[in-house]
Amino acid sequence: ILQIWLDSELICLEITRWVICGLIGFLTGLIACMIDIAVEKLAGYKYLAVKQNIEKYTELGGLSISLILWAVLNSAFVMLGSLAVAFLEPIAAGSGIPQIKCFLNGVKIPRVVRLKTLVIKVFGVICSVAGGLAVGKEGPMIHSGAVVAAGVSQGRSTSLKKDFKIFEYFRRDTEKRDFVSAGAAAGVSAAFGAPVGGVLFSLEEGASFWNQLLTWRIFFASMVSTFTLNFFLSIYHGKPGQLSSPGLINFGRFDSDVSSVFIVFRGVLGALFNIINYWLTIFRIRYIHRPCLQVMEAMLVAAVTATVSFAMIYFSNDCQPLGQDNTEEYPLQLFCADGEYNSMATAFFNTPERSVRSLFHNPPGTYNPVTLGVFTLAYFALAVWTYGLTVSAGVFIPSLLIGAAWGRLFGILLSFIIWADPGKYALIGAAAQLGGIVRMTLSLTVILVEATGNVTYGFPIMLVLMTAKIVGDYFIEGRSRIPGLQSVPFLHWDAPPTSHWLTAREVMSSPVTCFNRVEKVGRIVDVLSNTSTNHNGFPVVSDTTENDEPGKICGLILRSQLIVLLKHKVFVERASSRLSQRRLQLKDFRDAYPRFPPIQSIHVSQDERECMMDLTEFMNPTPYTVPQETSLPRVFKLFRALGLRHLVVVDNENRVVGLVTRKDLARYHVGKDGLEELHLAQT
Repeated sequence: ILQIWLDSELICLEITRWVICGLIGFLTGLIACMIDIAVEKLAGYKYLAVKQNIEKYTELGGLSISLILWAVLNSAFVMLGSLAVAFLEPIAAGSGIPQIKCFLNGVKIPRVVRLKTLVIKVFGVICSVAGGLAVGKEGPMIHSGAVVAAGVSQGRSTSLKKDFKIFEYFRRDTEKRDFVSAGAAAGVSAAFGAPVGGVLFSLEEGASFWNQLLTWRIFFASMVSTFTLNFFLSIYHGKPGQLSSPGLINFGRFDSDVSSVFIVFRGVLGALFNIINYWLTIFRIRYIHRPCLQVMEAMLVAAVTATVSFAMIYFSNDCQPLGQDNTEEYPLQLFCADGEYNSMATAFFNTPERSVRSLFHNPPGTYNPVTLGVFTLAYFALAVWTYGLTVSAGVFIPSLLIGAAWGRLFGILLSFIIWADPGKYALIGAAAQLGGIVRMTLSLTVILVEATGNVTYGFPIMLVLMTAKIVGDYFIEGRSRIPGLQSVPFLHWDAPPTSHWLTAREVMSSPVTCFNRVEKVGRIVDVLSNTSTNHNGFPVVSDTTENDEPGKICGLILRSQLIVLLKHKVFVERASSRLSQRRLQLKDFRDAYPRFPPIQSIHVSQDERECMMDLTEFMNPTPYTVPQETSLPRVFKLFRALGLRHLVVVDNENRVVGLVTRKDLARYHVGKDGLEELHLAQT
């Protein structure tokens, strides 16, 4: 009977996991739909107002008024988004992908998956894209999906102080991490209409821990996310049931032969983007760290973007005929003849997603080489400056747009020698540029293939992505250097080559703060209150020796567990007295998760400080330990594969001699120059 009961409990838990993944996909798709509609409406109103103003003053003179209107509208949108991010939730800045990668890597980043962060992220990305910045809304969708997953899987909102009393079993780090992986995949799926690509993204770039059942649950969440976005957008566009909008960006169909697009693009531009942005990030950390300065910089970039865009359109003489099959949303005539439109405006006077599609699918002759060359240089500079601002924004679409522009330019130049379709070269160029910046291979190949709807492009896309990564890595590491600048102990896939001659003894922290099995309450409170150390994990040992050296390892207990024990006054004296005391349950720890109260909020009287606390029942009796002669690569693999935060180092007699933390390992991923840069950035 007991076995049947256990089996039924396990089946119910597994069904609940699938239900949660379905909810994650559904809510992520709804958020993507809302962002897409809001951006389309706001950007449409802005471009329509500016277009009418330009047409009015083209004949009357005074186009400077149109420029001012464009710059003011851009700055107003960006100011709202930047104010929300800088003053309400700074963790919502950027795409959020590095933070989610760190979370899945085993690093706890404060406020990264809160409801408030999600609200600010959604509002900020709408304002950023509508404000005309060189950013995209696809990257933030990954962060948004992760926040949705973290909230839904816990069955409550700590921000709203609302507990729905459901999914209580999943209130722990391991379960939450699995659901966040599903949320990140659902975000990718909603952004690009690529369910399989979303699963591979979580596998390649996100989760450090994986199993077969998790793969199917994540794929289910991705499919639900894509279907939800598709379904509601079809209703919005007045075509219910016509599932033709699988993601926030859809490259359209590429049906022609690919034999003419077999060419390898290099990742030099991607490496250059990362180098400039890396030093710009250091500059911002040093000098633009105040919220008011961050908002002013964002508004300045918005105004400069509008000014550069207007100047490029104004001085461009690339006029193209406005045919019946023209799909331009806001064609500008400006100084072109009647029945023609300014081709430069197609690239600048549009949302980045529409510009990418026009570069992919507009017929040959739509752009001349000078237009594309100037646009590539200008947009590259704007994108480098924009990425890293205190706004919610992604780098995927700017990268695709830059690559599509110079890819199409290459195709036009090649067509003077042999026949070539510039749109196909735009696709390959976009893949190469994006791969050179984000350094993804497997998942990005599948994402782009799913977005194009033609599997025959898989081989050339894979080839250019691998080449872009190899070339880019030769010059500089990818965007994974950013967590290091933010003092996040992010661990890469492999240990650095220089670590093979190091051992655990050389990297461990020593001496170690340990607790005895039965410890005095006053000492526990003093250790937890010591802000100079702020440790989160403590080895539990047998009684210390006469020389005050730690005894043999018995277990490991966390700061959060000790705080719960102090809060409920779990003292030996009270347990042995005749006074009735409620036995502490696992539910008490789950109810406190993930925001455990600070030690300063726990009141302990002077008499209680003299009491004793038995840690035996609550500690982890089998923590991971390694001998002090263990090689650093082996220590690194334990951390990376198991998501450890603390690893106890013992001697031959199983006595505690040190403790290895993530910070101890992360510093070995940075060379001497990098450590100097990191020190400068942090100071």
